[in-house]
Amino acid sequence: MNRSERMHRGVTRLNRAQKRLIMVVADLVALPVALWSAYALRLAEWWPERFIQPYWWLFAIIPPLGVFIFARLGLYRAVVRFIGPQAMWAVIKGVVLLALIMWAAAYFYQWQDFPRSVPVNFALVAFIYVGGSRFLVRSYYQWLIKHYTSKDAVAIYGAGGAGVQLAMALSNGREFYTAAFFDDDPGLWNSTIKGIKVYNPAQFGQVAEDLNITRVLLALPSASKAERKRALDHLADYPVHVQTMPSMPEIVSGEASVDQLRDVDLEDLLGRDPVPPREELLDVSIRDKVVLVTGAGGSIGSELCRQIACCGPKALILFELSEYGLYSIDQELQAILNERGESIPIYTLLGNVSHRERVEAVISHYGVQTIYHAAAYKHVPIVEHNVLEGVRNNVQGTRVVAECAARLHVERCILVSTDKAVRPTNVMGATKRMAELVLQQLAQTSSHTVFSMVRFGNVLGSSGSVVPLFRRQIEQGGPVTVTHPDITRYFMTIPEAALLVIQAGSMAKGGDVFVLDMGNSVKIVDLARRMIQLTGLEVKDENTPEGDIAIEFSGLRPGEKLFEELLIGDNVVGTSHPKIMRAQEDMLPADRLMELLDEMERAEKNMDCQGAFDVLKRAVSGFQHRSPMTDLLLPASDYSAAVSVSEKSDKPLH
Repeated sequence: MNRSERMHRGVTRLNRAQKRLIMVVADLVALPVALWSAYALRLAEWWPERFIQPYWWLFAIIPPLGVFIFARLGLYRAVVRFIGPQAMWAVIKGVVLLALIMWAAAYFYQWQDFPRSVPVNFALVAFIYVGGSRFLVRSYYQWLIKHYTSKDAVAIYGAGGAGVQLAMALSNGREFYTAAFFDDDPGLWNSTIKGIKVYNPAQFGQVAEDLNITRVLLALPSASKAERKRALDHLADYPVHVQTMPSMPEIVSGEASVDQLRDVDLEDLLGRDPVPPREELLDVSIRDKVVLVTGAGGSIGSELCRQIACCGPKALILFELSEYGLYSIDQELQAILNERGESIPIYTLLGNVSHRERVEAVISHYGVQTIYHAAAYKHVPIVEHNVLEGVRNNVQGTRVVAECAARLHVERCILVSTDKAVRPTNVMGATKRMAELVLQQLAQTSSHTVFSMVRFGNVLGSSGSVVPLFRRQIEQGGPVTVTHPDITRYFMTIPEAALLVIQAGSMAKGGDVFVLDMGNSVKIVDLARRMIQLTGLEVKDENTPEGDIAIEFSGLRPGEKLFEELLIGDNVVGTSHPKIMRAQEDMLPADRLMELLDEMERAEKNMDCQGAFDVLKRAVSGFQHRSPMTDLLLPASDYSAAVSVSEKSDKPLH
């Protein structure tokens, strides 16, 4: 251990009383020296004895009097290493008061040969000695921390008020110290804030190497998504862990503090700024209405419930097959309403959407006026292996909900659909397209219920999203698995998708197929690479064999597309909302659709997986099943034999 390290340990081990005593002793020395300096400056002599000697007792009185005044002003309560403007004001007031006492004594007692400018000089010099000693101690302490502690060097991106507050908050902690600021404002480049230099983000690579920076904290709480994405793009090529401080609304509301850092939200990588919702569109379907959400415990269904609960419904009915999912969203909604000081009747109902009597009883009993049908199996590979359940839930369940809505004169019924319904290559997408056909047909015959469907792509963080999977794989040290190097997907945040679904449903006239503007598609391998880099790790590949986490390509899963589409044809028109479009899609004749639905229902009841699959092939235009799963489907005649075999085998039964 070298001398500096021993000194640092000695300083940090002193208690508050010992440190306070040191500062008192320092002031007892600084004040008489300041008085001597005042004489020397006035008379231009090192020791003007004939002026000092008559008032030598001032050198004995001023120090204890000054310490007493400083103590009363609270100067010794300030922690020196965090000293700020308040402590400096105490020093200014103390030295000015001392100077005034000295001047008043000289004036009233008619001190002879006492220069009247000495009190002024004393105040100026004493401020420098007393205040400067504290700043020197603070600077020395920070130097020790920087060079002889385990604190990590971090950079703060954003040199505004939030960035400065974050730097000050970090200085109080034991983990990090701020080595540099980065900001997009050229006017701040090369300036110094709180002793920390502000750099051009284009210099990040060199600065990070020179200062050994491995972590960057985004201090952009008021920035738009596009601005945050630009900041992240500056850091994209460097293996630094990027974290962010909470948003300004969270800080102002007290939900979070400046120094509560967290990993960057993946939506920041999209750079999408959501369009503020139109209140009148939210009110049409929700305000003072009895609203039913099927699949209320799912990722989209639960977010719909959160948004609906804040829009003043008459009552909200949560319909869900999963008991735990239903319990979780109910508890969350109750907490939201309690926080807002509101009271809305919320009914938690267990049930399956394919159970016609249950669905009809619920709609009838509660007088449902608006239905958001979000219940569906959405995970492509799982539905590929469970065709009959996919058909039962996604097609028959939608048919049950829609027919009950029409029969009981529900005002609006909105189906949450998917981009995988467009020219599907998997069973899940085909079942969702057939669900759309059901609503399109009912819209032609129902005079009381407005049916519509809203089609969009992937949502970040949903149950079927790759994002949670990538996060788990990164936490476990990799590898991160991507199905194909060229695969792309559209992404949207769950809250934005839910709000747009509500607004689109309110614009419907009947049979509308709404398509949400998903922005630009994202290459999944690029998403995986950015997620690895944002955690401060390096991608392991041919160019960087010493990297941390590899990306492996596992091959397309059954029924998976390389590229998703949102439209079947090119016939699409805009709406009054910039993020919502209306598609003009073909539909099946009513008698043909009913014939296929009845045939599918018989196949499902008879456990005829192949028969149900064949109906999907005939009903859904453009359905090109590209997986080998067809070879594994069992005809109804083999079902009983398969049951006996399955009792002795772990192979899944389709």
